[in-house]
Amino acid sequence: MKIGKNRDLRVRTKDFALQVIRLYSALPKTTEAQVLGKQLLRSGTSVGAHYREAQRAKSNADFINKVEGALQELEETQYWLELLQDCSLINEDKSTSLRQECNELIAIFVTMVRTIKSKRR
Repeated sequence: MKIGKNRDLRVRTKDFALQVIRLYSALPKTTEAQVLGKQLLRSGTSVGAHYREAQRAKSNADFINKVEGALQELEETQYWLELLQDCSLINEDKSTSLRQECNELIAIFVTMVRTIKSKRR
């Protein structure tokens, strides 16, 4: 992967975390919203951390493992967003761009893993 693309993805995953933080801050202070929101906050902010760890991977297998960790966190983030929306704790307008970015990051990370796995064969 080229350095420019790495830097862009570092920025993008950090921006994703910041969006999650802003959404969490805007949640109602009800117990349900706070419990679900903290789960969202944990998973959504750890995506960038996993990606940064992947950048320091010692091998392709280590890189794949760390990127797959980011994928797990993205999937979990989607789940918490769905629950928050289905419980009417956030409206669709507040979560649309975040859900879209989550889907795009998943697609990018899946492609990265597939590419490296195909090169190993």
